Amino acid sequence: MIFKQLFDTETWTYTYLIADPASKEAAFIDPVNTHIDEYVALLESHGLQLKYTLETHVHADHITASGLLRQRLGAQTAVSHLCGAATADVQIQDGDIFTLGESEHIKVIATPGHTRGSISFLWRDRLFTGDSLFIGGCGRTDFQGGDPGALYDCITQRLFTLPDDTLVYPGHDYQQRWVSNIMQERTTNPRLAGKSREEFIEIMNNLNLPKPRLIDEAVPANRYCGLDENERQDAVAVRDTSRPIRNELTVQDKVAAAKQHITEVPVATAKHLLAEGNIVLVDTREESEYAAGHIDNAVLVPRGVLEFRLATTPELADKSKAVLIYCRTGGRSAMAAQTMQELGYQNVLSMAGGFEAWQQA
Repeated sequence: MIFKQLFDTETWTYTYLIADPASKEAAFIDPVNTHIDEYVALLESHGLQLKYTLETHVHADHITASGLLRQRLGAQTAVSHLCGAATADVQIQDGDIFTLGESEHIKVIATPGHTRGSISFLWRDRLFTGDSLFIGGCGRTDFQGGDPGALYDCITQRLFTLPDDTLVYPGHDYQQRWVSNIMQERTTNPRLAGKSREEFIEIMNNLNLPKPRLIDEAVPANRYCGLDENERQDAVAVRDTSRPIRNELTVQDKVAAAKQHITEVPVATAKHLLAEGNIVLVDTREESEYAAGHIDNAVLVPRGVLEFRLATTPELADKSKAVLIYCRTGGRSAMAAQTMQELGYQNVLSMAGGFEAWQQA
């Protein structure tokens, strides 16, 4: 086997390389965009062909290199289907297995809680936990649909039930520790060892951590596999559909599925509702789109940071109040409306055709 643990000093992020020496097929877990040349050089030095880039979640502290690695090397990008990463090649499901050659198998274990779409990867005797389980800690649960109860359940019921000597490789460490194991974390992790579910939830709900420095930049970018705004529309348009892709949902599939569960209204109805008042108008486009032109009195909540911004947007504090969402053409707003409904908002509408239809009308 070939295995490398790499470290980004700016964000304290670990990236992992796994490869099959016979077939030369390789995978990166959680690559960071500022190390793209290092990754390419590492692959070349071992004569490896990158098959997958695997993400443990949509990161809030760094921008992934997965989109760049797809462009340069043709690797398939893989992210949990719950992350909203529409341009990823593989929408990962719990229990999926990624193979490298004939002998290396990487199994997916869903570990939601830090975010809704957080997952861990099990390869041989090594567990890659992302931000779900750290050495002597765990990821925060106060944004991107985080849930401390869900995190406690998946760690105690899914990870701590693995063999004691299973090695734990986290997504970050801030004290220059590189590896732990299941027994050590189960018995000594101060967040979890000897703690009931209620005690853990109390701890996590009172961390009062500062907002991640790069979240407004990183989360939207990572939902597009780390590509910048100029590359995103091209990424959607030129997806390579000739390659076999497991569990893939296209952007169109996801929008169609979302529209089955939300109420969509035409521009004329939207104008009538806004004239009547008592409804919150939300623009889910990016900041640059909003700056170029928007509907009067619209509150900017970009789709990429929707889950985080909901809790900090005063206009959306009351979940019973009517909300009207729009984007450029209606796709992002439909998915945003579905997400808000799942988070308890009771009266959410999406404007059909988006800002383009509004301008035409």
